[in-house]
Amino acid sequence: MKPIIIINFKTYEQGQQVIALARKIGKVDKNIIIGVEASDIYELRKATKLIIYSQHVDYQKQGRATGFILPEAIKKDGASGSFLNHSEHKLSFSVLKKTIARCSQVGLKTIVFASSISEAKKIEKLKPDYLVYEPPELVAGKLSVSEAKPEIIKKIKKEIKMPFLVGAGIHSKKDIETAIKLGASGIAVSSAVVLAKNPDKKLRELLK
Repeated sequence: MKPIIIINFKTYEQGQQVIALARKIGKVDKNIIIGVEASDIYELRKATKLIIYSQHVDYQKQGRATGFILPEAIKKDGASGSFLNHSEHKLSFSVLKKTIARCSQVGLKTIVFASSISEAKKIEKLKPDYLVYEPPELVAGKLSVSEAKPEIIKKIKKEIKMPFLVGAGIHSKKDIETAIKLGASGIAVSSAVVLAKNPDKKLRELLK
């Protein structure tokens, strides 16, 4: 089965630069999931056929809720779902539970990040659509989870029933092959592609 690929754009670029990057990714594989800032979703939906997720969303409802990103808003703009609980935007378990429920109510999928096996086991009970294990100390680094902690990937496979992905420091074809071999259903990547001089070339190398 083809691995699930998630590319987190983070906040490296905005506006037209984000659209240009998304178009390059789309030429390589239209089934890739991209995570972007909520403000870029509407324009990206018009410009690309990629699967678009917001990098975050809040559980608040329509009405008196100033400054929050509502599930209804990102859905109307064309998002398929949202990231939640990334190591750069952690949520309390109670807030995470409410937010997953709100997304489910409005028909949005959720990609939830976990920084440990114990956290992943708690999150699994909330039934997100995707679970991503990312050791926070390796995020944005040059050493991948496949290289640094392969035994953790094996352990997650044994202890978690739902399919899972891994991320943090993924930068080579070998990283992806190792993750899949050890039980992951896919990978989440960011800087290796987003900051590459030739993002589409780098992505082709990863997926070769």
